Amino acid sequence: MRKILLYLMIFIGFCKSTAQTTVNVFSQIVFYDGYAANVSDPVPANTIRLANFRYTKKLTDSELNSFHNKIQMNVKIGALCDNYDRIGGVHIALVPKNQASYTLNDTTVKRIEVGRYITPFMNKNISPIEVPYTYQVDNLYSIFSNMTLRNSYDIWVELDVFGVPYAANTQVAGCAGRNDVFAGTLDFVTYNDPSLITAYNNLLPLLDSNELNNYNNTDQTGQTVRLVNFNLTQSTDNAQFFIISTPHGANTNGEEYVRRQNFVSLDNNQVLTFTPGGTSCEPYRMYNTQGNGIYGTSVHSTSWWTSWNNWCPGDAVPIRSFTTATLAAGNHTLKYEVPSAVFYGQDGRIVLSMYLQSTSQQLSVKDVSTVDVAIFPNPTTDFVNIRSDKKLRSISVYSTEGRKLNEVKESKVDLSAYPAGVYILDISLEGGMQFKHKIVKK
Repeated sequence: MRKILLYLMIFIGFCKSTAQTTVNVFSQIVFYDGYAANVSDPVPANTIRLANFRYTKKLTDSELNSFHNKIQMNVKIGALCDNYDRIGGVHIALVPKNQASYTLNDTTVKRIEVGRYITPFMNKNISPIEVPYTYQVDNLYSIFSNMTLRNSYDIWVELDVFGVPYAANTQVAGCAGRNDVFAGTLDFVTYNDPSLITAYNNLLPLLDSNELNNYNNTDQTGQTVRLVNFNLTQSTDNAQFFIISTPHGANTNGEEYVRRQNFVSLDNNQVLTFTPGGTSCEPYRMYNTQGNGIYGTSVHSTSWWTSWNNWCPGDAVPIRSFTTATLAAGNHTLKYEVPSAVFYGQDGRIVLSMYLQSTSQQLSVKDVSTVDVAIFPNPTTDFVNIRSDKKLRSISVYSTEGRKLNEVKESKVDLSAYPAGVYILDISLEGGMQFKHKIVKK
């Protein structure tokens, strides 16, 4: 009898700890032509249409208080009159407290992207007409439950997907004259896991859907560098950085079709290297009901998919991360680069989002700046050019053994006298930003 009571108590405790709560944010909300003027169609209660491609809704105190430390985010995108592969995402917006509404470009609003997806080639007349995306976002509990943050900001959730009803594919039957493109549903499913320890007590937005591209209008490789400078007022422990990145550009030799290595450095130390894609897209074939040139009519091998694909139409984009044990007070620089990116025909872009959470201080959401730097050509036979939207202070040239070879205070470095090999540029910019960059001399 005692054993039965013990098992019953364990079972009841397990049920209590795993009881789920669902927070629904959007249900079958309709998106419209992203290039057209904003429609005036009514929106659901407490919802704001920021643009034809993005909606937002504030989470109430009751909803925020209902979250537990295990959180699954579910997105469903339904077929309407766009049958192409589009990029969409979920964003958390920090809006100054008691601000009843805001605009897409409101500079007082700080955002983080917490999920990205690619729509499949869907035909609304062929089943299935809805594709699900699932994300495990336990780290959001530290945001939703952070009363210091909530006392300064309201927390809004944004859902977006950019589409057009006149897609490159044949127009969907029944869509003539229509401008609705997709329908979207978003909810969170949450429960408590006693074994999970969540220690984050801060948030620092860094980049939200920031675009790297050939901003100097050339097709030369080695010039796509994004610097993110941030300042910590005190040291912080166990800092975890979250990154979402996808290449786009579907024309001939476009970035979508070439898998390239991505590098992330923090204060000149390489912390993350990855190549997007690398998985078979066959599991998502069922959602691609509109004929297209990617899936075709027959099953492809895994090796065929992994030879070129960066993402799958109908799949969620991975959320990558890295952790540092300690970050000292003061300035820090993140460098994100795709050295072999070409942007053939001056087309395409890499869409990048980043944010930071850590454990030992309440980080400001304001102390962030970004800088675009072009370093080209790389490789080079003689000169290297450095262009930046911050004033250049100095450039030092080092051998890979650490020997200083030269220093200049202009934006062009002459390497013609040096033998072929690898060199390190130590670049200092106005405002104290400093970073290193590898150059190949042919």
